[in-house]
Amino acid sequence: MEDTQTAGYALITGGTKGIGKAVARRLGQMGYDLILTYGADTAAARQTCSELGAVSLQADSSDRNAIDVIARYVEENGIRLDAVIFNAGLTCRDRFEDMKYDEWARVFYANVHFPVFLLQRLLRNMNRGGSVIFTGSLMGILPHAMSLSYGVTKASTHALVKNLVKFLSPYGIRVNAVAPGFVDTEWQKNKPAEIRRSIESKIALGRFCDPDELAGIYKLLIENAYINGEIIIADGGYAYK
Repeated sequence: MEDTQTAGYALITGGTKGIGKAVARRLGQMGYDLILTYGADTAAARQTCSELGAVSLQADSSDRNAIDVIARYVEENGIRLDAVIFNAGLTCRDRFEDMKYDEWARVFYANVHFPVFLLQRLLRNMNRGGSVIFTGSLMGILPHAMSLSYGVTKASTHALVKNLVKFLSPYGIRVNAVAPGFVDTEWQKNKPAEIRRSIESKIALGRFCDPDELAGIYKLLIENAYINGEIIIADGGYAYK
């Protein structure tokens, strides 16, 4: 059953594909007016926003100008935000021996610096009782064998949530994170079958998470006014054997 009440405005970075799109769909059902940012895939953004009746903003999280693009839109339109979901992120899968400083710094900017300084700008346009949610990762808790920068920045995201509780408390704003394991987005669907089977064999539930299942956790974090400073792990029982 869809929720039909008017809930206010929600901003979702990286909200036009994958996890972000699933969260956007769920928040739309809750009655939120949606502002969704995207990096480069204009076709996907148009399709998602057409489906959900959302506004899209092209704002690459690795570009410093993106903060101004988003904050200016919110400010100039007199928007008061009730939910902000930081979902956009980057990874780099270069071998440790081949990593370049610029690429390392780019991942850190997108995953850590961008949300910090965007939130700083948006804070004046958020309502008391609002909710901020970060998309963390199981790979910020368990060692990431494929991307050092991703694992470290997602661990930083989790630490950021814990620390932001103190800074957002005077504004009456809660902050939490969802740390997904393996979610059945297009990125995962395109993996070779043998790799998917290997991953599934390590998950107690024996399958990848459906994006809509994950979106339900974001809904919970928005609706429950007492959850604050938490990292909710959603991995289906990963590495149980």
